[in-house]
Amino acid sequence: MLIRTDPFRDLDRLTQHVFGTVARPAAMPMDAYRKGDTFYVHFDLPGVQADSIDLTVEQNVLTVRAERPPAQAEGAEMIVAERPVGTFTRQVFLGDTLDAEHITADYSGGVLTLTIPVHEAAKPRSIHVTTQDDKKQVMAS
Repeated sequence: MLIRTDPFRDLDRLTQHVFGTVARPAAMPMDAYRKGDTFYVHFDLPGVQADSIDLTVEQNVLTVRAERPPAQAEGAEMIVAERPVGTFTRQVFLGDTLDAEHITADYSGGVLTLTIPVHEAAKPRSIHVTTQDDKKQVMAS
């Protein structure tokens, strides 16, 4: 199981509700889903260089940190600056059923994709049901 955390999300919702304003957009939007025995997590990081992305896992907390520098040409006067710049951080809590030791990461087209497998022990498995009749037949043989 994957648990998302954004400490400012609830504050933004409360502020939007009380003041009737639009909440700030997430600087690192995320999608997560499970397909079979694997979880996939996609983070939008346009304009970020791959070497500025840092991934760490500590006690089932996955931290994604990335930096986007300002895109200002030398000697230019900035007229509009709406694109967020700086260091962005996002944390995701990984459930005990996920295998944090085998996470893979791919960054392509401004999207960071993490592939997180489910632990073998957490995968569904079939259990064969026996009867007392089966045991009697084996003993008689």
